[in-house]
Amino acid sequence: MGRCDPGLKVDRCLQVGAEHTAEALGSGDVPVLGTPALLALAEAACVDAIAGDLPEGQTSVGAWAEVEHLKATAVGATVCAHATLVGHHGRRLEFSVRVEEEGDTVARVRHRRVLVDRARFLAKLAPAPSADQAP
Repeated sequence: MGRCDPGLKVDRCLQVGAEHTAEALGSGDVPVLGTPALLALAEAACVDAIAGDLPEGQTSVGAWAEVEHLKATAVGATVCAHATLVGHHGRRLEFSVRVEEEGDTVARVRHRRVLVDRARFLAKLAPAPSADQAP
């Protein structure tokens, strides 16, 4: 545990619902799988790929993504993201993700995540002002 060696792989699937459409997500006006939902699926697959390999107290955060969304996917269809860890450079993890529907490539995604100490990362966030602290 704790190595995050290149070659780690995982598949994660999603049945496209109305809530995943470009129309619902505000990324377009058509009722097909929206790019934001597709990217979220790809990121989730990357997170899953390394989940069992992270040291205690560490997590990863998304830092960059490049998405090539090639084909529309209808509501009711199932898409699967096939994520592979292709590089580990210090705290940076590089992934390649192929999203498919019934064997056809729907999208190709390159994604970078950064390993962070969970507690230290969260400690840097400023607390949101409560309603009684509003000016």
